[in-house]
Order: sequence, then C-alpha cells, then structure tokens
Amino acid sequence: MKKIHCTFETAAPFFSRSKKELLKKIILRFLILLICCNYNSNTFAQDSSHIRISLLTCTPGDELYSIFGHSAIRITDTSSRSDIVFNYGTFDFDDPGFYIKFIRGKLLYFVSTADFDSFKTEYQSTNRGMTEQILNLTANEKIALEEFLYNNAKEANKFYKYDFFLDNCTTRLRDIIVKYKTNYPALKPVMPKNTRFRQAIHEYLDKGGKSWSKLAIDLLLGAPTDAIMTTSQTQFLPDNLMKALDSSNQNNQLVVSSTNLYPIITSTDKQTFFTPMTVFSILLLAIIIISLSTNKIAIAFLQGFDGLLFFLSGTIGILFIFMWTATDHSMVKNNFNLIWAWPIHIIISFFITRKKNWIKKYFAFTITGMIIVLLSWFFLPQQMNNALLPIVLLLLYRSMRRYQAF
Repeated sequence: MKKIHCTFETAAPFFSRSKKELLKKIILRFLILLICCNYNSNTFAQDSSHIRISLLTCTPGDELYSIFGHSAIRITDTSSRSDIVFNYGTFDFDDPGFYIKFIRGKLLYFVSTADFDSFKTEYQSTNRGMTEQILNLTANEKIALEEFLYNNAKEANKFYKYDFFLDNCTTRLRDIIVKYKTNYPALKPVMPKNTRFRQAIHEYLDKGGKSWSKLAIDLLLGAPTDAIMTTSQTQFLPDNLMKALDSSNQNNQLVVSSTNLYPIITSTDKQTFFTPMTVFSILLLAIIIISLSTNKIAIAFLQGFDGLLFFLSGTIGILFIFMWTATDHSMVKNNFNLIWAWPIHIIISFFITRKKNWIKKYFAFTITGMIIVLLSWFFLPQQMNNALLPIVLLLLYRSMRRYQAF
C-alpha cells in the first residue's frame, strides 16, 4: 500500500510537468501560426495592389539628343490590365516659338504616357537597350506613386522647366521614388570622387565619337559645368541612377529584380580622322604656308580670310554674352571662352585692310591678349577644349602679320 502511495506521489508531479510542457507547446504553435498568418497577411497586402512599378533605363543612341541615355517609369496594373510608361523627357516641336524658347532655356518639357509595347518597340528598333529594375514598394507606396503620376500627367500639371543637369527626365524620377519610398537609403556614389559635370558628359561624347558636338558643348557651357558633382548630382545621367540603385540595394531594399529586356548589338567606340583638332591644325598650317607667299591672289585671299576669321570670332563672342545674360540656362554663365572670342573682333573685321593707327594698336593689343590666353590655357577655372588652341594661335599669328604690315 505504501508502495502504491509512493508511486502515486511520484506520478503526480510527473503528470503536472507534462501538462505544463503540453501547454507550452500549444502556446508556441499558436504563436508560430499567428506569425505565419501575419506574414501571409502582409505579403497579401503588398500584392493586393495588383501594381508593379519599375524604373526603365535606356542605353545611349547615335544621335546627340540620345547620347546620354534615357529613363522612364513603367507601371503595370493587372487589375486594370494596363501597362503604361511615364516619360518626363517630352517636348513639342510645334510649340510656338520653339527654337527661341529652346535657345533661351524657356522651353517647357512635360510628362507623357505610352503603352509599354510601343515604348519598347521604338527603342529596340534603334538598337537601344533597356534595363528594367522592379522597385521594392509596399502596396500603399505603389498606389500613392501611381496616383501621383496619373495626376501629374494631366494637362494642367504635366509641364515643367527642364534643366539638363539639375532637373531632367532622370532626376525627376529619382525624386518621385525618394518621395514615395519610405526609409529610402542614401544612394552610394558610382563615379570617382571629385568628378565634374563636364567630365561626366565627356565620357559619353568621347565614347560616341561626337568630337564636333563635344566642341560645340564646350564652347557654350561655362565655368559652372566644371563644378564638382555631389553624389546626388551625378544621378542626372540615367546609367548613374540605375547603378546607384543596384549598388545601394542591400537585402533588396530598393530593387526586387533587374532584367535586360532584350539583346542589342554592341558597337565599338566610334572614331573619325576629321576631328576639330585635326581640321583646325591643318587650317593653321595651311594659312601659315599661304602667308609666306607674295602672290597677289594669296594676299587677296588672306585679306578675305582675316576678315572672316575676326568676324566669326566676334560673332561667337556675342553669342556667349547672349547665352550668359539673356537665357535661363544655368551652366552657360561665366564662359571663359570670351578671353579669346572678343565680341569687338566683329568691328575690326570691317577695317582689316585700313592703315589706321588705332587699328595697329588693336592688333598689338590682340597679340598680347592671345599670348596671355595661351599661357593661362590649362590654369583657368573652366576646362577649355584643346581643339581651340589652333584657332587661338591663328588669331595670334594673323594679328602679328597684320601688325607687321603697317
């Protein structure tokens, strides 16, 4: 009897512990089930929007307007069966006063929409690649972003003042993503430290073999273009924004997936012999050779050439002043090309052959000025295009010859 009692007493605590452990297991399983249900609920909530938003980055094209690439946002909405691309790089050629507005920096760009298939076909037909980065957004973020874009695309809201470096089709998209993505991380730099705006665009122009376009751009863009870019400012280029999203995408925080949508034919760097440096150097050499001749035809030719040389130099100088003072383009201010392209040259071009003392003094002043320009060429706050060196030497040489003619 005692043994039975002892056994009972021993069994009672054992039975009590079993009940506690069983209860713990039940509670643990309930918690796990609750967590799983909550996770599935969140997942469903994310997918319940039926929206997928992605950043499209298009590779550079052959034409100057497309040499820097392009960005757009794609919104796929399965509930409405729509697949729309929002493009902030649109302008209207039929806008009244288009060319004047474009030159003065007053042309308004706008956001336009197109179905994805049409957008894709257009770029694929010109052998321009397209990368799609599906953005990691919650259902609420997707809905808010979609509503903003459709509202922004309305006629009353779609226009904005375009700035190639500071407010373009790519920076607009970045700012929209930043606005509607909560806990948006700071994007990592994708360009070397202390890179300047001019250096960034030179990379694309050199790769595309656009030496003449590079010269024209370097002529028009002033010292502000030589400012060092911040990390955010580097993202005015579509490739840089795409790379920044990828490099900062820890644990898929920004981008769910990245896909090249179709293959393209890769091309090698395009080079041409007739670069500005080659052409201007040949011109300088030819004029020096002709200047050694005493032939009447050569002398008459040089008189006409000198008039044209100084007239064009003065005209270019006037253009620089106009762009500096009469336009809204921020990067054309403080243009140091004015140190060789003097607007007053346009006046002296009409008096090239006159034997006046003031004309002789003008050529003496030009000689001094061009020598100073050459000595300071590589030390200016603005990076000058070296293809202009033969032109400066030409102005110097012909001024010396005109001075000696008195």
